Amino acid sequence: MFTGIVEEAGRIETIKPTAKSIRLTVRAKVCGRGLKPGGSVAVNGCCLTAVRIASRGKDKLIQFDLLQETWRLTNLQCAKAGSLVNLERSLRASGELGGHFVTGHVDGLGQITKWERAGRDHVLDIAAPLEVRRYLVHKGSVAVDGISLTVAAVTRRGFRIWIIPHTYELTALRERRVGDLVNLEADLLGKYVEKFLTARAI
Repeated sequence: MFTGIVEEAGRIETIKPTAKSIRLTVRAKVCGRGLKPGGSVAVNGCCLTAVRIASRGKDKLIQFDLLQETWRLTNLQCAKAGSLVNLERSLRASGELGGHFVTGHVDGLGQITKWERAGRDHVLDIAAPLEVRRYLVHKGSVAVDGISLTVAAVTRRGFRIWIIPHTYELTALRERRVGDLVNLEADLLGKYVEKFLTARAI
């Protein structure tokens, strides 16, 4: 479980296909601290298991093995060596819930249709698939590449969000462009409400 409060933007060192998986190695400063093999890290909002951790100066190189299914369903398929990725370690029981509950299970890929400066902030429009749009509500929560964000407006094809300078500077959003794909995870609470209402109707 995660909160959508990104701790840092790590940088991809290597991406190497293997016989059984795709090996992804990410350089991190913050998220490598205290992390052990078997620990969970959200990478662009996708929950991955660290399989090996090595020191590289003050940084850590965290290695993950991605299934083909994970590669196909997330924007990690678009990543390359040198790309920034959002990183967040899993939530501790005593941790602070600063965003909202994020599971790290990507519901679908969105596409950026507008990405513009608006004063000191940025406005971001994203076209979203139906499996995400059905849970979007004005001023509700959504995870975009693992970032907990507030929905500013719901549109026919997707939604709009506003990005403050802190979020822009801390996360990999500063590398995004119109046309890029982003990982989307709808609010877990909406899914449970739908499930309960469906069960009662049966």
